Amino acid sequence: MPKLTVIFTCIFFSLYSCTPQKQSITVSYKDYKINKENKKDSSLTAMLQPYANNIHKAMSKVIGFSTKGLTVKQPESDIGNFMADCMKIMAEKKFERKIDAAFVNFGGIRSYLPKGDITIGAIYEIMPFDNLIVLQEVKGNVLKEFLNKTAELNGWPVSNGIKLKINNKQAFDIFINEKPLDENATYTIANSDYIARGGDGCAMLTTIPVINKGYLFRDALIDFIQELTKQGKPIDWHTEGRVTY
Repeated sequence: MPKLTVIFTCIFFSLYSCTPQKQSITVSYKDYKINKENKKDSSLTAMLQPYANNIHKAMSKVIGFSTKGLTVKQPESDIGNFMADCMKIMAEKKFERKIDAAFVNFGGIRSYLPKGDITIGAIYEIMPFDNLIVLQEVKGNVLKEFLNKTAELNGWPVSNGIKLKINNKQAFDIFINEKPLDENATYTIANSDYIARGGDGCAMLTTIPVINKGYLFRDALIDFIQELTKQGKPIDWHTEGRVTY
């Protein structure tokens, strides 16, 4: 019995201790500039060198070739068309179902593809985020609302089979697979999980169930380029009037 009393007493005082709790009320910091004048820590450099070598080797691996390079612009760009087509094609393979449209938010394209060899490192520069490809089944009226948001943001990359015009930051003359958008129909679309969760102001998508297989968009880009390279095809995409003002 005394043993139980001791245990209870310890618990009681640990929970209801009168010792004052300290809390930070201010935070201070100091900036340190890193430049060539800084002394290197040779032991730290030696420890990190094997990791740096492995990363450099992996990022330098050539997976494709472009005869002209792909650049970024709005409302439509060759790299945007390439990325949106990649998302649609690779998502159809991964999810094993027909997809009506795929979209890439313009702000997610962080670089371009240079002319010549395409390395894995170049893909990481274009898509540095761990965004996943996800599918959603959306009604036509929701899809129109979504496309109006892309128009408001000056146009996003869309996959082959979609055409639309932008006027006064609104989308009109919208065609999906050569048919006018039907606001009562249901469409299967591919997007990044960031957009499906409401990123870039796309709140209209947040209540719609998401189909997710954990497939990174960056991995899809690498897989797609490697497949095209095996077929002897360069990574050369073009603008074709998918999105116009």
